Amino acid sequence: MLFNSRKTRMIGASDALRGRGSPAFAVPETHAVLGTRIQPPFPEGTESAILGLGCFWGAERLFWNLEGVYTTAVGYAGGFTPHPTYEEVCSGATGHAEAVLIVYDPARVSYAELLKVFYEEHDPTQGMRQGNDVGTQYRSAIYYTSDEQKAVAEEVTSAYEDALRAKGLDPVTTEISAAGPFYYAEDYHQQYLHKVPNGYCGLKGTGVACAIPRAG
Repeated sequence: MLFNSRKTRMIGASDALRGRGSPAFAVPETHAVLGTRIQPPFPEGTESAILGLGCFWGAERLFWNLEGVYTTAVGYAGGFTPHPTYEEVCSGATGHAEAVLIVYDPARVSYAELLKVFYEEHDPTQGMRQGNDVGTQYRSAIYYTSDEQKAVAEEVTSAYEDALRAKGLDPVTTEISAAGPFYYAEDYHQQYLHKVPNGYCGLKGTGVACAIPRAG
C-alpha cells in the first residue's frame, strides 16, 4: 500500500468530496479464490460483517480462509463520499476506511469468532494507522449490521480491552458504528494477495488473545 503520511484527522460530511451517483469502475462478480459471488444476492441464511483493520489486502485473506465464510470482498466503509475511488479514499477527503465485507454462514462460524480473528490479527490501539500505514483509511473499525452484532461487538471489545490493559498495553481505539453503504473497491484490489502472493501485508497483532462469549 502507500507509506507516505496521510491525514490522521477525520473530516466532516460537509468537507468530503461530492462523489458520484454510480461506481466509477466495474466490479467483478466472482471471488478469485472461492468461486462464489462477491456481490448480492447471497445465499439464504448467510449474514454479512463489515470490518476495517488496516490495509485491506491482508485483511481479506484472513477471512476467505475461514471455515464457514461464503465470500469476501474489499471496499470502502464508514465515510461520506458516494462511490469513491481508491485515490480519493487515500486523499483522506472521503472519510472512508478500507474494509472487508465478509459473508458467512452463522451456523458454521459465529460473528464473535470473526471478531476474535479481527482483534488478534491487527493492532486496534493505534488510532488512525496500522504500522507504517498512516491515515484515517487505516483505522480499526467494526460496522455492525444488526442490534445483535452491535451487542456482540461491544461485549468482545470490552473483554479484549481488559486483556490488553492486563498486559500493560494501550486501550482499544476501534470505531464501532452502524454499517452504512459498503462501496466495492477496484478489481485489482479484490483478492489481491491471491493475485500477487508476495504482495504487501502490513498486519501485525498485539500478541494478546481475544476471548469470545460462549453463545457467539
